[in-house]
Amino acid sequence: MQALFENLDLVLFAALFVVGYFAGRWNERRHYASIRRREKDLAGVLVFSNRFPPAASGRAATRLVAGSAVISEDYFKGALAALYSIFGGRVRSYESLIDRARREAVLRMKAEAHGLGASMIVNVKFQTFAIGGRSQNSVKGVEVLAYGTAVAPAGGA
Repeated sequence: MQALFENLDLVLFAALFVVGYFAGRWNERRHYASIRRREKDLAGVLVFSNRFPPAASGRAATRLVAGSAVISEDYFKGALAALYSIFGGRVRSYESLIDRARREAVLRMKAEAHGLGASMIVNVKFQTFAIGGRSQNSVKGVEVLAYGTAVAPAGGA
């Protein structure tokens, strides 16, 4: 009887692992589709790392805008990253976390600027934070904060 329960635990773990893998991939694909759609919608708000707007922009109203996104890792990404920490190499699963968080933060910043009537954001900077500790019970993820100066025609922002 005990052997049955031990095997049941292993089967349950494997089933949850597989379900988690496919659910995580489905969620990630859905999020990327949402990101691509919103990037098209907000393509008119330009983002620059330059400190000042182009001289040809004339008089403009400026305002600080920011966007923040927190993306958590799923169990499969964590398990895969643990394997890479043993053998070394690129951790592509974490690269997708950073990419999604960065793009989401930029979109949220652009949406705020668009709401203010701004057509560009200059002096854009990024801050990245790791979330979660070494505890096995903590949620691990990444936060990206994007911020810059929204530039709108005088009287806009």
